[in-house]
Amino acid sequence: MLHEVRTVSGEITRVHADRQMREAGCVMSTHHCHPYFELGYIEHGSCRYFIDDTMYDLHDGDFLLIPPQVLHFTRYLFGSCLRCGVYFRREDLSGELISHFEGGEAFLSQMRIWQVPTDYRREIGRLTARMAEEERSPDERSALMLRLRLQELLLLCSRVCHLLEDSPADIHTTDRQVLSAARFINEHFRQQISAPDIAAASGFSPNYLSRKFREAAGIGVHDYLVFIRLRSAAFELLSTDDSVTDIALRSGFSDSNYFKDAFKKKYGVTPREYRKNRST
Repeated sequence: MLHEVRTVSGEITRVHADRQMREAGCVMSTHHCHPYFELGYIEHGSCRYFIDDTMYDLHDGDFLLIPPQVLHFTRYLFGSCLRCGVYFRREDLSGELISHFEGGEAFLSQMRIWQVPTDYRREIGRLTARMAEEERSPDERSALMLRLRLQELLLLCSRVCHLLEDSPADIHTTDRQVLSAARFINEHFRQQISAPDIAAASGFSPNYLSRKFREAAGIGVHDYLVFIRLRSAAFELLSTDDSVTDIALRSGFSDSNYFKDAFKKKYGVTPREYRKNRST
């Protein structure tokens, strides 16, 4: 499972793989994001992902690529689901491999869904199963073995899989309202929006939206708003020379001290330290 992946300051030090059967009603304990890539393959069954401000129903043969620092949450609503998760860093991929992706390096910057043709699902399933077995019984060669199999897996996907461009439209009505709230937050987070403002955009009362949002996304409405603001601020700290106070205000925080406390809680360092560490 993901919480068993060994990390150093939130980072992983090699490729990891996890393959498990989840039963209907299983949900992740909470939303999360992390500073490495996640690749999820649905071998059998279905599950629903909440990613940023969109929901996706994935089914047999679907592959999902989640870039670093992208908020996501998974629910298993439709019966048992056999899913393999692979977790890796950019440095685990060769430049030659990335050249086979459409757009090259830019391909990795966005969430992607591949669909595996029926004739190749058994082959991909065997490969992910071998990766999970390597994870369960590691030795001094496991890090290299997992990295090589990850590259084989992605190269095979680039050769035979179909890249889906459109998100599915079969989301439940309640979840559509949650998505309306999430998209309102993403469009207006720089402004001083309130819980009633967000609820009005969804068509729910504030209390009902609060319950439904947490159920669907694994995070409260206010925490989601703070997450979106902090992610924006983190990007600006690295991409501009503006002051921390200006970035906090532009990201929707009216209290610079609250911003600094919230930022350190999420990233483990102050905004100034974050900027300095990433620039060295």
